[in-house]
Amino acid sequence: MSKRDYYDVLGVDRQAEADDLKKAYRKLAMKYHPDRNPDDKDAEHKFKELNEAYEVLKDEQKRAAYDRFGHAAFEGGGPGQGAGFGGFGGFADIFEEMFGEVMGGGRRGGGGRSSNRGADLRYTMDISLEDAFAGKKATIHIPTSVICDTCSGSGAKDGTQAKACGTCGGLGRVRAQQGFFTIERTCPTCNGQGKVIADPCGACSGSGRVRRDKTLEVTIPAGVEDGTRIRLAGEGEAGLRGGPPGDLYIFLSVAAHRLFHREGANIHCRVPIPMTTGALGGAIEVPSIDGARAKVTIPAGTQTGTQFRLRGKGMSVLRSPARGDMFIQAVVETPMNLTKKQRELLESFAKEAGDDSTSPESHGFFKKVKEFFEDLTD
Repeated sequence: MSKRDYYDVLGVDRQAEADDLKKAYRKLAMKYHPDRNPDDKDAEHKFKELNEAYEVLKDEQKRAAYDRFGHAAFEGGGPGQGAGFGGFGGFADIFEEMFGEVMGGGRRGGGGRSSNRGADLRYTMDISLEDAFAGKKATIHIPTSVICDTCSGSGAKDGTQAKACGTCGGLGRVRAQQGFFTIERTCPTCNGQGKVIADPCGACSGSGRVRRDKTLEVTIPAGVEDGTRIRLAGEGEAGLRGGPPGDLYIFLSVAAHRLFHREGANIHCRVPIPMTTGALGGAIEVPSIDGARAKVTIPAGTQTGTQFRLRGKGMSVLRSPARGDMFIQAVVETPMNLTKKQRELLESFAKEAGDDSTSPESHGFFKKVKEFFEDLTD
C-alpha cells in the first residue's frame, strides 16, 4: 500500500510553519494514541503514520528533501523508518516538552547527574540599633557539615577511589520503557552521583563530609536595617563527596530601642517637657544615636506634637557617608501631685487668663461647640 502524503497525514498545507506542524501533530497524536484507543488497529496505524510524517517534516533538511523527492528521499532505510510506534519518534519530543521536568528533569541528551552542591544555611543575628548605626564585627558559631579531613571529601577509604556506577554507566540516570513512553529517572544504585564507593571512609561513612561547628567572623556594615540579608558565599554546608559548598545567609534582626524609633534613615524621639517650659520656652538636651548630646531650643507656647528637626543626627546610610535626620517630638506634660501653693498659683493664673488668647485652640474649639448646639435649637 502506497504511503499517504505527509502533509495530508498532518492535515496542513505545504507552506505550514513549524509551530503549525507541531500543533497539528499534537492534536492528532492525542486523538489516535493507542492508550486512548485500545485494540483499535486503525488508530494504531494512524498513530504510526503521524509519527513518521512529523519526524520528517519537523526537520528542515528532511522536509526539504521530502518536498523535492517525496517518499523516495527516504527509501532504503532512510530517516523515515524507525520513527513510528516502537521508537515513538516525534511524539517523544512533544511528550518530553510537556512532561519532561516531571518525568526526569530536562531534555534528552542533556545529562542527568544530580548536583552535589551543599545546602544553603540561614542564621538570624540579633543586633542593637547602635550596632546598626555604627556597624560591627561579630563572631558566630554555625553547626554545619564540613569536608572530611580523613578522605579530603572523596568519601572513599584511604588508598581507594570511587568507581563508575555499573547500573547507569556513570550517567547518574537510567531510562525505563513504560508502555509507549521512555521515562528517565535518577539511578537508584548511585542516587544520581554516577559513582559508587566500594570501601567508604570510616570517618564520614562515604559522604565526604562530617558535622562540625564552624566559627566565622562577620562584618556588619553601618546603616543596615531590620531584615537585611548578608550572603557569605561558600560558607554553607560542604558538598557531598567533594561537591561545591552552599552559601550562608545571615538575616539581621534589629532590636527595638528604649529611646529611639527608626524610620528608614531617620530617627524619632518622643521627649516630654514640663508645662512651664512649653509655655515660657527654654532649652532641653537630648541624646543622639552616635552617643553625643544635642541642645534643642523650645520656643514659648510649644504644644504637644510639635516637632524639631536635627539635620544629620539620624542613622547612617548603607554604603554612603550621609546620615538621616533626627526628629524630636515634644510632649507637654500636665503637672501632677500639686502642692497647695502650686494649686493656688494655677487657680490664680486661670482666673487671670479667662477665655482669652492664652489657649486659642481650646477657646476656638468650644466656641464651635457652642455654635453647634445653637444651630440645633433654631
